[in-house]
Amino acid sequence: MKKYSLLSALFILAVAGLMLHLRIHFFMVPDKMNLGSTIFDSTRFLSFIFPLVDVVVVTLLFLSRKTAAYGYLLNGLIVIYGTIFMAHFSLAEMAAKSIPLSQMLLKSTLPDIGISWADFFVGKALYDYYLKGGS
Repeated sequence: MKKYSLLSALFILAVAGLMLHLRIHFFMVPDKMNLGSTIFDSTRFLSFIFPLVDVVVVTLLFLSRKTAAYGYLLNGLIVIYGTIFMAHFSLAEMAAKSIPLSQMLLKSTLPDIGISWADFFVGKALYDYYLKGGS
Protein backbone atom coordinates (compact mmCIF):
# COMPACT_ATOMS: atom_id res chain seq x y z
CA MET A 1 0.00 0.00 0.00
CA LYS A 2 2.91 2.35 0.76
CA LYS A 3 4.10 2.00 -2.84
CA TYR A 4 0.81 3.22 -4.26
CA SER A 5 0.60 6.14 -1.85
CA LEU A 6 4.10 7.27 -2.82
CA LEU A 7 3.40 6.74 -6.53
CA SER A 8 0.21 8.76 -6.22
CA ALA A 9 2.03 11.59 -4.43
CA LEU A 10 4.80 11.55 -7.04
CA PHE A 11 2.27 11.70 -9.87
CA ILE A 12 0.16 14.44 -8.25
CA LEU A 13 3.20 16.64 -7.58
CA ALA A 14 4.40 16.16 -11.16
CA VAL A 15 0.95 17.01 -12.57
CA ALA A 16 0.80 20.10 -10.31
CA GLY A 17 4.18 21.21 -11.66
CA LEU A 18 3.03 20.64 -15.23
CA MET A 19 -0.16 22.63 -14.68
CA LEU A 20 1.82 25.43 -13.05
CA HIS A 21 4.19 25.55 -16.02
CA LEU A 22 1.31 25.59 -18.47
CA ARG A 23 -0.31 28.48 -16.60
CA ILE A 24 2.88 30.54 -16.43
CA HIS A 25 4.69 29.52 -19.64
CA PHE A 26 1.97 28.48 -22.08
CA PHE A 27 3.71 27.84 -25.40
CA MET A 28 0.94 29.24 -27.61
CA VAL A 29 1.32 33.00 -27.29
CA PRO A 30 -0.68 35.83 -28.86
CA ASP A 31 0.65 36.89 -32.25
CA LYS A 32 1.49 40.60 -32.15
CA MET A 33 1.21 40.88 -35.93
CA ASN A 34 -2.24 39.26 -36.18
CA LEU A 35 -4.55 40.19 -33.35
CA GLY A 36 -6.73 37.33 -32.17
CA SER A 37 -4.37 34.58 -33.35
CA THR A 38 -1.66 32.66 -31.55
CA ILE A 39 1.76 31.36 -32.53
CA PHE A 40 4.02 28.61 -31.19
CA ASP A 41 6.87 29.77 -28.91
CA SER A 42 9.60 27.13 -28.84
CA THR A 43 11.39 28.57 -25.79
CA ARG A 44 8.22 28.30 -23.71
CA PHE A 45 7.66 24.82 -25.07
CA LEU A 46 10.98 23.71 -23.55
CA SER A 47 9.73 24.69 -20.09
CA PHE A 48 6.74 22.42 -20.76
CA ILE A 49 8.91 19.40 -21.68
CA PHE A 50 10.60 18.93 -18.28
CA PRO A 51 7.38 18.59 -16.25
CA LEU A 52 5.82 16.47 -19.01
CA VAL A 53 8.75 14.05 -18.82
CA ASP A 54 8.34 14.08 -15.04
CA VAL A 55 4.64 13.18 -15.27
CA VAL A 56 4.97 10.47 -17.91
CA VAL A 57 8.47 8.98 -17.96
CA VAL A 58 9.46 9.31 -14.30
CA THR A 59 6.13 7.92 -13.13
CA LEU A 60 6.41 4.97 -15.54
CA LEU A 61 9.98 4.25 -14.44
CA PHE A 62 8.92 4.22 -10.78
CA LEU A 63 6.19 1.64 -11.46
CA SER A 64 8.74 -1.17 -11.45
CA ARG A 65 11.49 -2.02 -9.00
CA LYS A 66 13.80 -2.84 -11.94
CA THR A 67 13.57 0.66 -13.42
CA ALA A 68 13.17 2.68 -10.22
CA ALA A 69 16.87 3.63 -10.19
CA TYR A 70 16.45 5.25 -13.61
CA GLY A 71 13.35 7.05 -12.40
CA TYR A 72 15.24 8.30 -9.35
CA LEU A 73 18.13 9.51 -11.52
CA LEU A 74 15.90 11.23 -14.08
CA ASN A 75 13.75 12.78 -11.36
CA GLY A 76 16.87 14.17 -9.69
CA LEU A 77 18.20 15.61 -12.95
CA ILE A 78 14.89 17.30 -13.69
CA VAL A 79 14.78 18.83 -10.21
CA ILE A 80 18.37 20.09 -10.40
CA TYR A 81 17.91 21.61 -13.86
CA GLY A 82 14.54 23.04 -12.87
CA THR A 83 15.97 24.62 -9.73
CA ILE A 84 18.79 26.25 -11.67
CA PHE A 85 16.54 27.51 -14.45
CA MET A 86 13.80 28.79 -12.15
CA ALA A 87 16.25 30.50 -9.79
CA HIS A 88 18.13 32.10 -12.68
CA PHE A 89 15.09 33.44 -14.48
CA SER A 90 13.49 34.59 -11.24
CA LEU A 91 16.59 36.50 -10.11
CA ALA A 92 17.12 37.99 -13.58
CA GLU A 93 13.51 39.21 -13.77
CA MET A 94 13.61 40.67 -10.26
CA ALA A 95 16.86 42.48 -11.01
CA ALA A 96 15.41 43.87 -14.25
CA LYS A 97 12.26 45.10 -12.49
CA SER A 98 14.15 46.37 -9.40
CA ILE A 99 11.91 44.49 -6.99
CA PRO A 100 12.74 45.39 -3.36
CA LEU A 101 14.55 42.80 -1.28
CA SER A 102 11.59 42.63 1.11
CA GLN A 103 9.30 41.35 -1.68
CA MET A 104 11.77 39.06 -3.44
CA LEU A 105 10.93 35.97 -1.42
CA LEU A 106 7.21 36.04 -2.20
CA LYS A 107 7.59 37.08 -5.83
CA SER A 108 10.36 34.61 -6.59
CA THR A 109 10.05 31.05 -7.86
CA LEU A 110 11.03 29.69 -4.45
CA PRO A 111 7.58 28.07 -3.89
CA ASP A 112 7.81 26.43 -7.32
CA ILE A 113 11.29 25.16 -6.49
CA GLY A 114 9.87 23.78 -3.24
CA ILE A 115 7.25 21.80 -5.16
CA SER A 116 9.93 20.28 -7.38
CA TRP A 117 12.08 19.30 -4.38
CA ALA A 118 9.04 17.76 -2.67
CA ASP A 119 8.58 15.71 -5.85
CA PHE A 120 12.22 14.63 -5.62
CA PHE A 121 11.96 13.56 -1.98
CA VAL A 122 8.81 11.56 -2.65
CA GLY A 123 10.73 9.83 -5.44
CA LYS A 124 13.60 9.20 -3.02
CA ALA A 125 11.22 7.66 -0.49
CA LEU A 126 9.82 5.41 -3.23
CA TYR A 127 13.33 4.43 -4.33
CA ASP A 128 14.29 3.65 -0.72
CA TYR A 129 11.13 1.53 -0.43
CA TYR A 130 12.24 -0.52 -3.43
CA LEU A 131 15.77 -0.87 -1.99
CA LYS A 132 14.41 -2.29 1.25
CA GLY A 133 12.69 -5.09 -0.62
CA GLY A 134 9.33 -3.60 -1.52
CA SER A 135 7.83 -4.72 -4.77
